[in-house]
Amino acid sequence: MEPSILAITILWTLLFIYAMLGSLDFGAGFWGMIYGKNDRTSASQIANRFLSPTWEVTNVFFVIFVVALVSFFPFATTMLGSLLLIPVGLGLLLLTIRTTFMVFASHADKYRDVLIITSGITGLIIPALLVSMLPITLGGFVEIVDDYPRLLYAELIAHPTLYMHIAFGLSTELFISAVFLMDYSKEAEDWSAYQTYRKHALWLGPVSIIIAVLTIETMPSEASWFVNTVKDGPLWFGLSMFFFLLGYGLLYLKGKDGRKGRARPAVVFIIIQYGIAIYAYGTAHLPYLIYPDLTIGDTFTNDTVFYKLLIVYAGGFAILVPAFILFWKLFLKDQRYLKQE
Repeated sequence: MEPSILAITILWTLLFIYAMLGSLDFGAGFWGMIYGKNDRTSASQIANRFLSPTWEVTNVFFVIFVVALVSFFPFATTMLGSLLLIPVGLGLLLLTIRTTFMVFASHADKYRDVLIITSGITGLIIPALLVSMLPITLGGFVEIVDDYPRLLYAELIAHPTLYMHIAFGLSTELFISAVFLMDYSKEAEDWSAYQTYRKHALWLGPVSIIIAVLTIETMPSEASWFVNTVKDGPLWFGLSMFFFLLGYGLLYLKGKDGRKGRARPAVVFIIIQYGIAIYAYGTAHLPYLIYPDLTIGDTFTNDTVFYKLLIVYAGGFAILVPAFILFWKLFLKDQRYLKQE
C-alpha cells in the first residue's frame, strides 16, 4: 500500500471513531435536554450519566484527528484552513463553550439546567457545522482567484445538498445515540429509558437511510465524478445496507427476558454498517481532498517523515488503548456507576 493511501486510511479510521463517539456524545446531550423535564421516563438521567465522563474521550479523538491531518498532509493546511475557517471556527467556539460548562457546571447545581440546555443545543449545531464541510469537498463551491482559494458562500447556502448533508448528519447522530443509549439503559436495568430510546431508534433508522439516498441525489453537477463512482461500485454500500437491516431487525426481536429489542448485537451491527459506509465514501472520494484542486498525492508529507510519525502514533495508541479499556469498565460496565441514584 502506498504511504499516502495508508495515511488517508488512518485518517478515515480516526474520522470513523470520532464520528461514532461524537454521535454518542452530542446525541446524548440532545436527548438529555429533550427529556430533562419529563418525569414519566428516566431517559434524561441515563443520557446525562453516560455523557458525564465520555465527552472527554470524544475531545481526545478530535484532537488526534486534527493533529494527524496536519502531520500527514501538511501541504493541505493552507487551502483547508482558508475554506473551512468559518464552520471549523464556529464549531470550536461552541465546543469550547460546551466543554467549559461540562467542567464547571457539575460543581455548581444552579448551573445544571443551563448545562443541559447548552449541551442539547450544541449537540445539534456542532455536528451540523462539521457535516457542512463535506459538500465543500465535492466541487462547485470553491473558486481559485489569483492562486487563492475562495469559498462561494452564496452558492453553498443556496444549494439543497448542504441541508441534506446536515439532515443526514443529525438523523445519523440521533439514531446511533438512541440505539446505544437503549443498550446502556438495558445495562443499567432502566426499562423506562430503554423503551423510550427503542421507540426513537425505530423511526430514526428508516429516516436516516431515506435521507442518505436523497443526499446523494441532491449533490451538485460538479460532484458527478463522486456520484458516478458510488453508483458504479454499489457493493460496499449494499453491504452497509445489509448490516443496517440486520441491526434494525434486531430492534424487533425479543430477548431472553421477553422484552423486544436485542440491543447489544443491534449496536454492533449498526456500527459495522456505518464503518463500511464511511470507508466506502472515503474510497469513492479518492484521490481528492477537495475536488479538483487538492489531492492526497500533492499534499502528502514525505515517506521518511510519515513512517517516523507512524511509530509515534503507534506508541501513543499503545498507551491510550489500555486507558480506554479501563474507562469502559469503570463507566460503561460497572453496576455501581450505572445504577447510581
